[in-house]
Amino acid sequence: MSEWFDKRRGLAFGIVWAGSGLSGVLIPLALEKFLGQYGFRTTLRIFSVLIFVLAAPFLYFHKSRLPVSREVKYDRLNARFLCSRVSIIYQLGNIAEALGFFLPAIYLPTLARTLGASDFLASLTVTALNLASVFGSVSMGFLSDRCHTLTCISISTAGTVLSIFLIWGFSTTIPVLIVFGVAYGVFAGSYSAIWSGMIREIQKDTPGADATIIFSTIAFGRGVGNVVSGPFSEALLQADSWQGHALGAYGSGFGLLIVCTGLTAVLGGVSLMARCLRCI
Repeated sequence: MSEWFDKRRGLAFGIVWAGSGLSGVLIPLALEKFLGQYGFRTTLRIFSVLIFVLAAPFLYFHKSRLPVSREVKYDRLNARFLCSRVSIIYQLGNIAEALGFFLPAIYLPTLARTLGASDFLASLTVTALNLASVFGSVSMGFLSDRCHTLTCISISTAGTVLSIFLIWGFSTTIPVLIVFGVAYGVFAGSYSAIWSGMIREIQKDTPGADATIIFSTIAFGRGVGNVVSGPFSEALLQADSWQGHALGAYGSGFGLLIVCTGLTAVLGGVSLMARCLRCI
């Protein structure tokens, strides 16, 4: 991506990340139908084949703009940026944000069913989230080309935190859950579109660092957060003792999960705190 785009790299990143949200508009509805008709084993096999058939042909078009040098330049593979204060702070925020990012998409349908929603309406909560993330990613990518990275992070973090604590936390009806899905998709779904800005700031702090390697480490950090979020969320649900003792969704058995999701969103803006303390 860094070879093909320069001035509008953020917008290009946003459009790419919007693709994952666009696929998420149809997949939840299809999953509901296939799971009910064929079970999870057959459904997983069907989707595995489908993803391979659709994605494999595009590998042919995935080419570098610049010719690969015949001489191996080991300095391009340096990892000095990993010890950079800027890189460490951005990575910590990225991992923290990823720790709670997927939890609403996982548990919204279950919460919707406890409110009496049909399978279609339950899936619609996730569909609304994914559709909103398409617009959020493109918009944030556009902003990241024109605004400072910390400005973009502050917009994403503030919108995510407010939507979690004020909308999801006090939701008691399906329409409110759908509204939350839209708000969360716009703000939380746009966080990954800021990666181009993070890469730019890290390269300023560590001249010569390769953008592709930086991107790989950020993606790795997000993967770590996503993997940990599974057992983390299960532990939160088992430890929740607020059911029937709190308002809205806080007393639905998902209260502790909602609070911790909001806190991970707050920690996703750790770079803002670091800026206030003049650490970056």
